[in-house]
Amino acid sequence: MIRDLLLAPNQITLLRLIFVPFIVICVLDGHWWAALVLFVLAGISDGLDGLLARLLHQRTILGQYLDPIADKLLLSGLFLVLSMVHRIPWRYTVMVFSRDICIVLTAALLYTVANYNDFRPSFFGKANTAAQVAALFFVLVDQVVVVPWVDWTRRGLLWLVFVLTLLSGIHYTILTGQRMKAQQNGIKE
Repeated sequence: MIRDLLLAPNQITLLRLIFVPFIVICVLDGHWWAALVLFVLAGISDGLDGLLARLLHQRTILGQYLDPIADKLLLSGLFLVLSMVHRIPWRYTVMVFSRDICIVLTAALLYTVANYNDFRPSFFGKANTAAQVAALFFVLVDQVVVVPWVDWTRRGLLWLVFVLTLLSGIHYTILTGQRMKAQQNGIKE
């Protein structure tokens, strides 16, 4: 595992983890440009680690766990802190956290009770993540650029996050049920 930790894609993922507290501090201190720049760098690192893992044939189990953890800490942390400083209404943050907590608890329960471990993300889950990234980007941009279309885009993306969070949670529940049924019947997808 130490060897995997030293691979370039995993090092980039760890760098993204290191960005999280600094982005949070920048938001809390009102350093919006710095928060925006660090968020963009974190986004670039997210794309770069996946690209390098594929190109260098360095996909690892560690990376498969680290990457979504880094993503969730970044996105959830920003939703939380931006709600704390009144830049995102709490309803969006509550929805995002509720879905994520339900998924984690359900996954832990299904793994423990039924030894079920097929928790691949669905299309709606990926769309939800993309919407969260875009919404957070525009929330941060809205703090440094006062232009009406940026505010409208921010508002629209936050509502999209709300809807996709709800849809992805429902879809994930249905999909997990179907996958469990297929696994019990010995059918591979």
